[in-house]
Amino acid sequence: MSLTQRDQKHIWHPLTQHKLQKEIIGIKKAKGVYLTDEEGNEYIDAISSWYTSVYGHCNDFILEKVKAQMDQLDQIVFSGFTHKPAVELSEALISILPSEQEKIFFNDNGSTATEVGIKMALQYHFNQGNDRKVMLAFEEGFHGDTFGAMSVSGLSVYNGAFEEHFIKVKRIPVPNGNNTKEILQQLKKIHEETPLAGFIYEPLVQGAAAMKMHDGEGLNEILRFCKSRNIVLVADEVMTGFGKTGKNFASDYLTIQPDVICMSKALTAGLLPMGATSCSLEIYNAFYDDELAKGLFHGHTYTANPLACAAALAGVKLLKSKEIQQSIQLINNANTEFERTLNLHPKVAETRNLGVIFAIDLNIEMERYGSTRDNIFKSFLKKGIYLRPLGKTIYIVPPYIISKEELSKIYKSITEVLDAL
Repeated sequence: MSLTQRDQKHIWHPLTQHKLQKEIIGIKKAKGVYLTDEEGNEYIDAISSWYTSVYGHCNDFILEKVKAQMDQLDQIVFSGFTHKPAVELSEALISILPSEQEKIFFNDNGSTATEVGIKMALQYHFNQGNDRKVMLAFEEGFHGDTFGAMSVSGLSVYNGAFEEHFIKVKRIPVPNGNNTKEILQQLKKIHEETPLAGFIYEPLVQGAAAMKMHDGEGLNEILRFCKSRNIVLVADEVMTGFGKTGKNFASDYLTIQPDVICMSKALTAGLLPMGATSCSLEIYNAFYDDELAKGLFHGHTYTANPLACAAALAGVKLLKSKEIQQSIQLINNANTEFERTLNLHPKVAETRNLGVIFAIDLNIEMERYGSTRDNIFKSFLKKGIYLRPLGKTIYIVPPYIISKEELSKIYKSITEVLDAL
């Protein structure tokens, strides 16, 4: 019996309507940029397995570091204890994070990283006696699947059944280069009527909103307004962090820096689950008190797991290497060149490109979206490419170690799929 057949008996997959999706592919091996299924078919992982395995699957350098750590310390409670991998990782993260970040709070995944960020913003004001209980977020943002993270997310397909249980949130449009003045007027009115505690945002790229990109100058103006009103800035860099935008973090493109940064996905290079939430000393000091209840009482059993810390530390070392930085630039250059060839294609409505992220909006009829999306996904698989379209958007976020030949194969497959639509 195949893995697919055995899987159907007991497993409930994420983001899956099982009555509509019968085909689950069994993967038996992953190495470099390739996934291999149980029938021996190989697929280039063109989205780095949801933006995690950016240094390639089963990276030898990372595996070596984690294997060495396994012989020393596997797991330990992180309340009352510390250990070398966590200490070294905190130092390594601070060295690459944007300015003002001083403290690292470890957690388990992207959703819990943003959950902690939201808690930091709300409790920062609570601890100081400020009556601020409302968060600000962008329309169409996505920040995770736990309740706080769902509350600030704007994609109702994920959240519809739970909305009556959410924390209070106000939403504004993303800046597009023309609407910043109107957004600021709207924001000023919101804050006057309902004092805001914090603003959570995906800087420059909204991943789940089909890689929707927004104007950096407009975002700076919004962040500047929030700073002037003591609204805690929470940058959700779960998707954008660790090189994917061409800089270590998308916030590096901005002049106004966040108070809190949420990290996961590529943090551990796709090897082990982990999240982290960093903050400035000002945020931390609002919790540093003789009163016990003013502490941040949030914790996970596997907080700062030594093996995950070892993987993350190895990933940071790779990210800082000359080879990886050059590879990121080469991918960006290749994406830019490919983008030029698509400008006049009749099936392309719009393209977007930042760092290794490249997105193509399709010019197709909406009523055909569901079946077209599935057919596109299957077409890429037949060509040996693993891509998951987001609605009418085809996008790539390839591993940094990908070769020119492998990139060319992805581009060729995209062109062939577009021609066949």
